[in-house]
Amino acid sequence: MTEPIVIEGLVKTYKGGFRAVDNLSLTVPRKGFVGFLGPNGAGKTTTIKMATNMLTVTSGHIYINGVDAVEQPKKALAEIGAVVETPEFYPYLTPMETLEYLGKLRGMSSADIKRRSKDVIELVKMEEFKDKRIGQFSKGMKQRIAIAQAVLHEPSIIILDEPTSGLDPRGMFEVRQILNDLKKADFTVFMSSHMLNEVQEVCTHAYLINRGRLVKSGLVSDLINETKAKKIEVRVSNPIGPEMTATLANTLNLKGLFVNGPYQFTFDVIGGDEEQAKALLDLQAAGLNIVSFKESGVALETFYMSLIAETR
Repeated sequence: MTEPIVIEGLVKTYKGGFRAVDNLSLTVPRKGFVGFLGPNGAGKTTTIKMATNMLTVTSGHIYINGVDAVEQPKKALAEIGAVVETPEFYPYLTPMETLEYLGKLRGMSSADIKRRSKDVIELVKMEEFKDKRIGQFSKGMKQRIAIAQAVLHEPSIIILDEPTSGLDPRGMFEVRQILNDLKKADFTVFMSSHMLNEVQEVCTHAYLINRGRLVKSGLVSDLINETKAKKIEVRVSNPIGPEMTATLANTLNLKGLFVNGPYQFTFDVIGGDEEQAKALLDLQAAGLNIVSFKESGVALETFYMSLIAETR
């Protein structure tokens, strides 16, 4: 096997018969940035924990650079750097001390630790804080240190479990900048997420799962082209109050409705020009004075939710 990650017939069953991962098979292409996408409870973290030997496999195989991670976990995991769930570090250590400690645990030489620590601190844009105590850091800053330790030993594969989960908008922006830098580097990245816009922004490929089963996979660009759902941005001259919001959501049943100000909202239209024209007429008939009505991109989330509905 030449691909960095190959999963074949993977199953995880818990006591009581609950199957969190259900005969999952997928292949991660070399140097791809793969978004492993699904709602909470879809089986993403369970799959990642099995791939990183944090959970036992009920049945199936996981191959890392051709090595069976179930039978030879130590050898398989040597080429992996991972951030799984919320990272925690010794609060009294600095980022540089933490990297030195983790580098020694991995068997790296002092020279390599010193060289790589400088490189990865620059990668995650933490030079200003490299000698500060981690206990003073925000969650976003800790996440950046977590990514730094994941790439410290120069692995060929990076596995990230929802790296922006729980971060404030600034933290999410900073981590996504780092993810885009990883995308340009010589890594294969396998990243779980439940946020479609994140996958659309940083990933080259997407694997969509629900209830532990693969629903759809392919290039992000192909999935975008496949969806017929468009996001529409509307600006009006009369304020959108609670009553009008209820009309838009319940009477007109607008998909993906998001009111982002007293005079602006977005929603999704499935179809082409005729469907958009009908939606415009419906909004005017509801009493809205339309100033602008335009496409603002594809509604990948509506497409995804339709796939999820088919698997229920």
